[in-house]
Order: sequence, then structure tokens, then C-alpha cells
Amino acid sequence: MNRLQHLFPAGRVIVADGGWGSELLRRGLVLGESADLWNLSHPDAVEAVARSYVDAGAEVVLTNTFQANPIALGRLGKATEAVAVNRRGTEISRRAAASAVDRVVRVFGSIGPIGAGRLAPDAFALQAGALAEGGVDALLCETFSDLDEGRLAVAAARPTGLPIIVSFHFDDRTGEPLTFAGATPEEVANALRDAGADAVGANCGAGPERFPDLCRRLKAASGLPVWIKPNAGLPTIEQGRAVYPLGPEAFAAFLPALIAAGADFVGGCCGAGPDFVRALVAARDQTPYNAPYL
Repeated sequence: MNRLQHLFPAGRVIVADGGWGSELLRRGLVLGESADLWNLSHPDAVEAVARSYVDAGAEVVLTNTFQANPIALGRLGKATEAVAVNRRGTEISRRAAASAVDRVVRVFGSIGPIGAGRLAPDAFALQAGALAEGGVDALLCETFSDLDEGRLAVAAARPTGLPIIVSFHFDDRTGEPLTFAGATPEEVANALRDAGADAVGANCGAGPERFPDLCRRLKAASGLPVWIKPNAGLPTIEQGRAVYPLGPEAFAAFLPALIAAGADFVGGCCGAGPDFVRALVAARDQTPYNAPYL
């Protein structure tokens, strides 16, 4: 039995939350500022983001901890705050999840890439341990682009005993979806399954039209549940801010194709806010689905 299976009702795709950075920017975060440190300095704003996704119907809400590792925080002179930032991020999202009155909402601990070579395993282990101690239901290693780093993250997270999802960023501008390091979806899926991941996935980098094929390939190669989180399209910069082309309904219109491709989790990444989650829930509830894993 897959370790994610006991967390969710069987027979339907699970709707996850949307983007965090774009929502915090709407609440005053400045570009270049650490979003993760807002867990300590602006906890009410962080909780407002989490609650907005819970209120929209999300069944998974992430922690605001994407770069809450001691290496990234160390560049800001805050390495010693890493454990506190992760624990507070977990506490905030758990409190938001508990506000749901009609369903159980799970909290997944967000871990982003580090790119620090030999220092990465200890940093991943510290962050995974702090998130586990805070009480997350699973760990999500997201927006990875290097296969070796993905393996390191899984190895560092495994001692927690929690389910582990690893989601990669693929770029298909050359005509073939590849990670920045040149790995295909099949290579990613096989390597992460063998490393011990409980699910694989893809997020960021493109709008939802690019993800059904990615999902199908990840599922076929790994045999694992698949996590999918597209952007709200590719942004343009207008008056110094990113503007995303897709609205909630256009975004959610791709859900049937993702379900047909085998997606087990679908949410939004950059530019996809609570209205996108609400639209996904409505589309999910109108789409037949038979889930082999969840």
C-alpha cells in the first residue's frame, strides 16, 4: 500500500492549494524578500493565504517553507532560525487546515531545491526533521531540476517516516520536456521511485496545457501517484509585476485531461490563487474519476 493512501478518501483526484509567492506578494511581500521569514514576522498574513485555500476547498495545503533551509536563510544571516521558521510554518498551515468544517485538510511540508552540493543533505535533513516534528502529514520536495539533488532530498527525508512526494520543473522549449540538468520525465520517475519516493510530479514553468503529457509519462514510468501543479500560464511583466494570462475557469478546463492522464493531485503554482482552487474543485466534482492509488 502506498503511504499516501491512508490520508485521503479513495476514488477521486485530490485538489491541492495554489501558488504561495504570488499571494504573499499581494499581501505586501517585496520581491527579493524572504517569504519564509514571514512565518515569524507576518504570521497573520501567512495564515490568511493558507485559510484562503482551505476556504476555496483545497484538500492539501502546503507550508510556507519553500526556502526555509539553513543555507538559503544563511545568506540573510538567519541560518539559526531555520528550525523555528519550519515549525512555525507548519503550525500556521495546521491551524488553517483545522478551520475546515466539511472535510479533513492535509498539510504537506514544502521543501525547495538548495543547489549546495555536499552541504545539501544536512540542510534537507534539518528541514524535513523540523517539518515532521511540527506535524505535517507528508513532505513535498517541489520545483526540483537536478536528479541527484532529488535523490539527496528523498534520502534525507526518509528517516522521518513520512510520505515523500518529489515534483520537478520541466522545460519543453526545445521540443522535449527536460529538467534543467537534461533528465527526461521517465528518467526522473524511475530514479525517484527507486530512491523511495511515494509520488512523483511536475510543477511550475508552464500553463496546464503542457502537463497532461508530462503526467502520463510520469505515471507510466513510475507506477506511482502523480502530483501536478501548473502555473496560470506564462506571465508577462506589466508595470513591474507578473501578469498571468489564464483565469480560473480556463485553468480548470484542463482538469479532465489531467485526470485522464492519471493525475492523483492537482493544484496551482505561480499566479493560481484561491479562485483557481475553487474552479478546480467545481470541475473535479463534475468529472468521473477512478483513482488506482488514492
